Amino acid sequence: MNTTNSISNEYLKETDMLDFNHQAIQALVEQHGWQALNRYDAIGAIYDFVRDDITFGYNRDDRISASQVLNDGYGQCNTKGTLLMALFRAVGIETRFHGFTIFNALQRGAIPNYLFAFAPERIIHSWVEVKYEDEWINLEGYIIDRKYLNKVQRSFSDQCNDFSGFGIATRCLSNPEVEWKGEHTFIQSEGIADDFGVYDQPDEFYERFGSNLTGIKKLLFRYLLRHLMNWNVAIIREFGVRNMLKSIDRERKKHT
Repeated sequence: MNTTNSISNEYLKETDMLDFNHQAIQALVEQHGWQALNRYDAIGAIYDFVRDDITFGYNRDDRISASQVLNDGYGQCNTKGTLLMALFRAVGIETRFHGFTIFNALQRGAIPNYLFAFAPERIIHSWVEVKYEDEWINLEGYIIDRKYLNKVQRSFSDQCNDFSGFGIATRCLSNPEVEWKGEHTFIQSEGIADDFGVYDQPDEFYERFGSNLTGIKKLLFRYLLRHLMNWNVAIIREFGVRNMLKSIDRERKKHT
């Protein structure tokens, strides 16, 4: 597959956020040989990389560039989506951005209860739309990495009905639509509150809507709260939900 930077197409454009010509992104594409794959396989391989190699976690801001997300090695819906879009465009696959808000309830568990008061009621959310066989396919299932998802599934193994929590909102936790099969994928779509529509570039969306937090809450999130949230998510990923709750209880007792 040839890169098509020369084509005048907004869905292939490089932007400040979608900095796919950055050395680290170009090296990654070359290392994995994604340009040599057909469109279906390239979408699947890049999708799987962003879903599982870039683990679920909270970056300092929604508006960081794709190369910064790659450097962090973790992300959430908005930041992992930025990297996914950049990687698709790096190999000539058209993408666009779909903006939403989600209700904060689906983040409970991933965000510990003692931090939940800091979360806005509605949280800026997005997914990626990719052009495949002349149709726009919605991709959202990349948000939660497989290892983290498996740990949550083991704790709620009988859930094949509506489930909301731990960064997940799906109709069937035991079998969510997260695998690339040429069709839509979803993992948080059941928690959507507002639909802000489609944008050619994520930069345009964030210029209009900003980010989730402002002022002192934004500073607290950047320098303290997100690290506590990421610590919480890491415990779930390694040890499961029950051990996460035990670890939080032990930390509370240390400081009381």
